[in-house]
Amino acid sequence: MLKNFFKKNNAKIYNILVWYIFNKEFKALAEKYIKKGKLVDIGCGAKPYKTFFKDKVSEHVGIDHQDCLHSKDNIDIIGSAYEIPVENAYFDNAICTAVLEHLEEPDKAIKEAYRVLKKEGIAIYSAPFIWHLHEEPRDFYRYSKYGLRYLFEKNNFEVLENIVLSGFWVTFGQLFVYYLNRFNKGIIRAIGILTLILLIIQLVAYVLDKIDKAERWTWMNIIVVKKVK
Repeated sequence: MLKNFFKKNNAKIYNILVWYIFNKEFKALAEKYIKKGKLVDIGCGAKPYKTFFKDKVSEHVGIDHQDCLHSKDNIDIIGSAYEIPVENAYFDNAICTAVLEHLEEPDKAIKEAYRVLKKEGIAIYSAPFIWHLHEEPRDFYRYSKYGLRYLFEKNNFEVLENIVLSGFWVTFGQLFVYYLNRFNKGIIRAIGILTLILLIIQLVAYVLDKIDKAERWTWMNIIVVKKVK
């Protein structure tokens, strides 16, 4: 039963904490801002929000490149964040989750998002601030909430919301869990003791973050923007 839960929700034992926090906030923002029309999912990967958006938009178009590390089963159009093969002002909305850090030229990617969005179009982006290297060697940047605001305002987007997702405890509790999970294999995994420890650490980190959310140590930021010109 627990295995089915993790599989269904695209989560792992070692990242259930950040998965829960991110998905709760992202889905709330999507409910608020993305109501209809054509949605482009830039760097869609496994397209984890396919079911969520099924009845919310007329089209959910996944864009990713040929060398994507994920399965290509959910990619609708082969392209890139720099070159989305559609006409100007084609999409009503855009999402781009944890992709900006993997782009050598983020400014160029944001310009392309601006091009394919209609006027008043909404985009929701997320990007990490304090996080370990991942999907190497294509891991280039980390973003503060101020850096994200600058990039989007520079490219004629209006910032509607700029949200910090965690404080010190969630960030470093989760990073500690990722570190320990390196040893969770073989007989150790079979026994299950370390798995239980990983879950307890995440629960404690979540509670402590509620008590003292020191936002300057966040692991992730989400920004919601609107094309205004």
